[in-house]
Amino acid sequence: MKLKYYGTAAAEGWPALFCTCSVCREARRLGGRNIRTRAQASIDDRLLIDFGPDTYLHTLYHGLRLDRMHSCLITHSHEDHLCLDEIGYRAHDYAKETIGDRFVFYGSPSVCEILTHLAPWARDPDRIAFSSVAPFHTYEIENYLVTPLPASHGIGETPPLICYIYAIEKDGKRILYAHDTGFFPDPTWTWLHGRAFDLISLDCTLLAHRDGKNHMGIDDVLEIRDRLIRIGCGKPETRWVINHFSHNGGILHDELVHLMTPHGIEVAYDGMEILLS
Repeated sequence: MKLKYYGTAAAEGWPALFCTCSVCREARRLGGRNIRTRAQASIDDRLLIDFGPDTYLHTLYHGLRLDRMHSCLITHSHEDHLCLDEIGYRAHDYAKETIGDRFVFYGSPSVCEILTHLAPWARDPDRIAFSSVAPFHTYEIENYLVTPLPASHGIGETPPLICYIYAIEKDGKRILYAHDTGFFPDPTWTWLHGRAFDLISLDCTLLAHRDGKNHMGIDDVLEIRDRLIRIGCGKPETRWVINHFSHNGGILHDELVHLMTPHGIEVAYDGMEILLS
C-alpha cells in the first residue's frame, strides 16, 4: 500500500490566504515544504481521501490522477474537505470524456445530505454518486476494507457534525488516517484496541498548542501515540506521521522535523509518499 499526501494544511492553507504573520511571511520566503495546500490524500493512487478546494491544484502539481479514481472517502463536511463546486465539474457538461461511469463519494449521513445540494448544473447521477457509511461497519471499496470511526471534531456546531477517521486495510497492511480529530471518542478507542497498524497518520493542526477536542498539537500527538502503543495499535515497524497543519501553530517544516525525529514521528509535506512494502 502507498499513502500519498497531496495537501497537508488546515482550512486556510499555509501561508494563509490573507495572513501576514511572521510564519506565513517566512513560509513565502523559504518556499519548498513550507508551502502547504489544503489536506487531501490517496491510497495507491486509487482511493481518494477528501475532496477540497485545492483538488484541481493537486492534479497539476502533485500527480493526482482523477481519471484513475472512482471512489473518495470524505472525513467530514467542512469546505476544506468537501468542496461541492469542484465535485460538480465531473458532470458531462464539464468533463466530456472520462474513464468509468460514476465517481462515488462515501461519508456520513450528514455528508450525503450536503451532497444532495449540488448545484443544478452539477446534478449528474451517471457521473456523480454518494453512499452513506456507518461507523464501525466495514465496507469493501475498491478492494480495500474501509471502516469509518467517529472522530472528535466539529464539537459545539449546530446541528452536531458527524466526522470520521478511517481504518483502511488491504493484503495484510493497515492504515489509520486520523484527521481532523482531537482525542478519539471512547467507542473509537474500544474498536481500535488490539488492532495493529502499519501506518498511523495523526492530526497535528495546532502544533505548539494543546487542544484535544477538535484538533491536536504536538503534546496531544505524543500522548495519543503512547496510548495507541499501549493498546496494541503500534508495532516496532509502524510508521508514525503527523499531518494537517495550521500556521497558527507557529512551527515551520524544518523545525518541526527537528522536533519530531527524536520521537520517531515523520512530518508530512505536500507530495510526500509512503510505501508500505
